[in-house]
Amino acid sequence: MFPKPASALTPNTYAYETTPLVKPTGFREYDARWLFEKELNLMGVQVLGLGLGTLIREMGVKPEIVTGHDYRGYSASIKMALINGLLASGCTVHDIGLAMSPMAYFAQFELDVPCVAMVTASHNDNGWTGVKMGAQRPVTFGPDEMSRLKEIVLNGLGKAYAGGTYHYVENFADRYIADLIKRTPYKRKMKVIAACGNGTAGAFAPRILEKLGVDVIPLDAELDHTFPRYNPNPEDMEMLHAMAHAVKEHKADVALGFDGDGDRCGVVDNEGHEIFADKIGVMLARDLSSIHKNAQFVVDVKSTGLFMTDPVLQAQGAKTDYWKTGHSYIKRRVADLKALAGFEKSGHFFFNTPVGRGYDDGLVTAIAVLDMLERNPDKSMADLYRALPKTWGTPTMSPHCADEVKYGVVERVTADIQALAKSNAAFADQKIRDVVTVNGVRITNEDGTWGLVRASSNKPELVVVC
Repeated sequence: MFPKPASALTPNTYAYETTPLVKPTGFREYDARWLFEKELNLMGVQVLGLGLGTLIREMGVKPEIVTGHDYRGYSASIKMALINGLLASGCTVHDIGLAMSPMAYFAQFELDVPCVAMVTASHNDNGWTGVKMGAQRPVTFGPDEMSRLKEIVLNGLGKAYAGGTYHYVENFADRYIADLIKRTPYKRKMKVIAACGNGTAGAFAPRILEKLGVDVIPLDAELDHTFPRYNPNPEDMEMLHAMAHAVKEHKADVALGFDGDGDRCGVVDNEGHEIFADKIGVMLARDLSSIHKNAQFVVDVKSTGLFMTDPVLQAQGAKTDYWKTGHSYIKRRVADLKALAGFEKSGHFFFNTPVGRGYDDGLVTAIAVLDMLERNPDKSMADLYRALPKTWGTPTMSPHCADEVKYGVVERVTADIQALAKSNAAFADQKIRDVVTVNGVRITNEDGTWGLVRASSNKPELVVVC
């Protein structure tokens, strides 16, 4: 139906306008990311949609799918091209329009639709685009599905079917908001900074928090796809610093920061301390395991060792499983283990019943943080943070490393670390206690200090954290 995609084309040429462009490295471990126009053109997006519809049929899943798009200048056009391909594959498409990723995941449940394709580059810089996909709610694609999708698209194996239909779902945001606020408003008076980095969450997060009865101070909530101040990424120090400044200026109880597609939440306490997401995870795990005894949690390998050593979690019978970094990996692990919650250091948090539906939603995380404050009326966010055992950690560091070589680099580092451990050699003047290779390599020394090196799943970078 379409020509076979090319891996590279020159823009502003006849070939660019008549041939699909799909760079192979855009197919990541659990979603897809490309530099729009340089690595992917609109015809390439159509081929992607046709391939996705073909894969859905191969999987034996009903060919019915939710689509939405984030707030970037080109996202709506990319979504419509994707929809064209899905329609050509015979899919029934339910388009919810401008949305955060968790709104699309919620739509799978609310509309009783099995599949999802959310057009977003999440927190990536402007110029990037991507698609988060799934065919088994609440989980999203992992390496097996992404590998097969890549094979279908790049080899021109997409199949056309008749019967594709399109439905635009009007005012879907109202249904999402209504689901989150069907609860008793907070009794505790709380002033909250809602930081949105001019991303998609700005259209929704302040409204939702206000309806929950808190005093909201919006920060960079105006939609602006140029991201004039900083990328909407609550893992980046620039956004966290802005949140800390706003907390002090407005004497707020907490700052909640949302990423570009609203599936992550970062936290700054009432004293302006920037709390890394893994420590927030420990605080929430303490809170939830005090209510749900012997709770099971899943965390990614970038996260603090406190999940295993914290005396409060141990006393409350909490169990923790360290797993691969990546929203699809943790989401699936939470589902497989029937865990109460999963926490990623990046700020992707996954809450199962009774807190959530198993997918990552920055607003559900924000509500969980506010619930924790509500249940501790005599303590501030800073008090709860200070109650954790004292540890030190770095921000997540992201040195550039080309997609074509980054996995090989990590393999060599892993081999070197394993050789050190096998020979009982010292690392940083200490004995190595443990080496975990479930996702890159995480080394832990005898005093509990640790470090991790892995390949980024969605950018040409390594991930280094200690």
